[in-house]
Amino acid sequence: MFKRRNPRNLPIETLVSARTHVEGDVTFAGGLQIEGRVTGNVLAQQGEPSRLVLGGQALVEGSVVADVVEVHGTVRGGILAPVRVVLSATAHVEGGLQYGSIEMAAGALIDGRLVKLENAGT
Repeated sequence: MFKRRNPRNLPIETLVSARTHVEGDVTFAGGLQIEGRVTGNVLAQQGEPSRLVLGGQALVEGSVVADVVEVHGTVRGGILAPVRVVLSATAHVEGGLQYGSIEMAAGALIDGRLVKLENAGT
């Protein structure tokens, strides 16, 4: 049988560079790394494993939805990560955070509500 890939180990297939500013929603499948700025929502395709990495200079002004979300930059909007969210010491989240599991380094900033999802994916 076919095995579904673990979103925690998905390779990064697409990069939005630090010198790029995207206006509008971004929809993706697989692994996406953002180093630049997105003014809009960043949404993983439903039914596909997904991993989103926001670099230290990244800024997302909108909601973020992916199985696994790693934040090293800034999100001004909510985050939905049913499998896992990782917040580094440089992470700044201005909005609610819904997660399956969470890893947060000292120095990470959250201005919003934290909600643990029941029966989240593994």
